[in-house]
Amino acid sequence: MAGNGPAPKDPNRRQRRNKDTVPQTVLRWERAEAPELPDFRIERDGELVEFVWPERTREWWQMWIDSPQAEHFGSPDWQYLLDTALIHARLWRGDLSAAAELRLRVAAFGATPADRARLRMVFAEADGADQGRGGSGVPSARERYGNLRSINGGRGSDKATGGA
Repeated sequence: MAGNGPAPKDPNRRQRRNKDTVPQTVLRWERAEAPELPDFRIERDGELVEFVWPERTREWWQMWIDSPQAEHFGSPDWQYLLDTALIHARLWRGDLSAAAELRLRVAAFGATPADRARLRMVFAEADGADQGRGGSGVPSARERYGNLRSINGGRGSDKATGGA
């Protein structure tokens, strides 16, 4: 006897086929070393003066150099992050209008746990540290109950079967 409901639609008539409509471009990977924060001059009151990076921006830059994400940065990534450092410096000099742009830019690099989850980034050490059991370290249900066997042969309890 056939199943309930109408017959499945002919695959040739389906609207969605979940195929990539645009082919993927494969790039050759080249890791790049992080540049130093550059020395440069800015115009202030008609004169060129040396730009001084806020100490907090220097710490922020070093944090990115030391981050696990940095081993996956190429030259364009570091250049984008260098431009982002200027926005960071603006924020730490009191320009609060820079905060939204800074947040958007660092999100692209996985700055927060939510950003890393959205980018599908995970820390490799976490998988080995918990032996594959998950984040809590608690044994799985299979590990806790895997050796349990029914004592009544799978018939259910006496109450359920109407026995004594």
